[in-house]
Amino acid sequence: MSTMTEGQLKVHTDNIFPIIKKFLYSDHEIFLRELVSNAVDACQKVKTLSVSGEINHDGKKLLVEVIADKSANTLTVRDSGIGMTTEEVEKYINQIAFSGAEEFVEKYKDAQIIGHFGLGFYSAFMVAKQVEIQTLSQRAGATPVHWTCDGSPNFHMGQGNRTTPGTEITLHLADDALEFAEDSRIEGILTKYCKFMPVEIQFGEKSEWVDGEETEENGDKKQIETKVPNIINNTAPLWMKKPADLTDEDYKTFYHELYPMSFDEPLFHIHVNVDYPFNLTGILFFPKMKNNMEVQKNKVQLYSNQVFITDEVKNILPDFLTLLHGVVDSPDIPLNVSRSYLQEDANVKKISSHITKKVADKLQSMYNNDKADYESKWDDIGMFIHYGMLSDDKFYEKAEKFALLKTTTDGYYTAEDLKEKVKDTQKDKKGDIIFLYANNKEEQFTAIQDAAERGWDVVLLDGPLAPHYISKLEQKMTGVRFKRVDADVMDKLIEQEENTASALSDDQKTGITSALKKLIDTKKYSLEFANLSPKDAPFVVTQNEFMRRMKEQSAMGGGGFYGALPDSYNLVANANHPLFGQTVTDNEGQTVLNEMKVKQAIDLALLSKGLLKGEELAKFVKRSLESI
Repeated sequence: MSTMTEGQLKVHTDNIFPIIKKFLYSDHEIFLRELVSNAVDACQKVKTLSVSGEINHDGKKLLVEVIADKSANTLTVRDSGIGMTTEEVEKYINQIAFSGAEEFVEKYKDAQIIGHFGLGFYSAFMVAKQVEIQTLSQRAGATPVHWTCDGSPNFHMGQGNRTTPGTEITLHLADDALEFAEDSRIEGILTKYCKFMPVEIQFGEKSEWVDGEETEENGDKKQIETKVPNIINNTAPLWMKKPADLTDEDYKTFYHELYPMSFDEPLFHIHVNVDYPFNLTGILFFPKMKNNMEVQKNKVQLYSNQVFITDEVKNILPDFLTLLHGVVDSPDIPLNVSRSYLQEDANVKKISSHITKKVADKLQSMYNNDKADYESKWDDIGMFIHYGMLSDDKFYEKAEKFALLKTTTDGYYTAEDLKEKVKDTQKDKKGDIIFLYANNKEEQFTAIQDAAERGWDVVLLDGPLAPHYISKLEQKMTGVRFKRVDADVMDKLIEQEENTASALSDDQKTGITSALKKLIDTKKYSLEFANLSPKDAPFVVTQNEFMRRMKEQSAMGGGGFYGALPDSYNLVANANHPLFGQTVTDNEGQTVLNEMKVKQAIDLALLSKGLLKGEELAKFVKRSLESI
């Protein structure tokens, strides 16, 4: 005859369950991860204790089953694991916050146990109005135990009816949690949190088509539909295997297993495998980078012993590495009691530094071993490397040896190599080496062409990080300054000796300036003269390098008050152009210009920069047609 025990759970509060429900977990669906994790732990314990000889396992397959019963509004998690004796139920269930997994890990340090806190089981009360346990220990002489609790501190415990070792936990779902009896809801949670757990997890059945008997007509085998267990997880994910045993195709297949909606192939990968001074495994994939970095973030998944924790990994990875895809798995990453987020810890910083070093070493190896292949990938990975150099000084120190600058003629150079290449041709009269750059090859085509005619190299630096990266290089490199190729007239971009005299006197320039101010928007354009060749254009529009760069940086943050400044441009008049030789002075001593020609020349300069719009553009078109 069975003996029924009744009592109160040993907690230091009248009722701990409302506290668990409200504060322990940020998302109620995590209860299923916790219950399945416990079930997987129970199966792992069987393996460990069988090896040590403490139990005699009969060789039955270790399995976790999840059963949703919509008609009964129940959800059951069943395992063929170690099970519990009456004493263990008393110790691990009735004494809340005493962790069985924690004690087990202390005794069997080599066991792969997921849980560490002992509160995972009680997450069931977030969604259940009543929880039942049917359990039978694998230990010799054990009897089955039945435990039930309705969410109050009161429980009932007596003899159970389970005949095979293991544990079965049944949740009688609360009225506001009936969604967890829906197959689609449960499968979605299992796929999210449990798809790489180390013990097979079965959720229902699925259809498979197999060959039947040959047909009489043509000898073909008839396809027969059959039901097979629906195993939702891969118990041996790629990151747990040795890199030497894997092929590139294995990594690509795994990438699409992680990201089934991604149609792009990863560019390359890094397989991390560390066992000292901490345990860390993982695979990081380099995707093709997009300009919108925010869309790319939160693609690295964090696991602890193959249990999904989060894809918010900014505390374990430097910010720039969150642009990558892949997984990181470490039992040494400290988690809060609900395993919902990371806690600050010295190991976190060590792991973060190690992963950063591994990434840098991989990139350096690629650059050293096959520079041509590395250059072919640069357009896709360059932004990522620039971001890392901006946000992590240690990464910068390593990356400056493999970070490239791409010229408009498709040459690739490290910054130091480019400095060496242009030191004789692009040095100004102050002794600084000028790196010319363009951020739009098409829009700045004329300026790029003019620079090429002078034998100057122009670097292509586009994207949202370019202004910040340019400033970083200027800070780090001695005697180097960057100028956008259209930041000034060509002869002033790299100021050397003044070679061209002015055809206009200072008085003439003053008079022409007064006349020109009547034809332009002086709030937007400032006037200046340059002594260019008579063959050069009469007007050139430039934009101050410093002010333009400040505005560009403000678009990405860090520009301070510069973001409030309006766009401003310089209208540079070529003092030696024949157009200004046609000027005359009226009876009152005022300079008179050929307004139609001058206005046409100004508008052509504005049009070349995309600055002629609206009514002014319409007038220009009409004026041009009338001159035909």
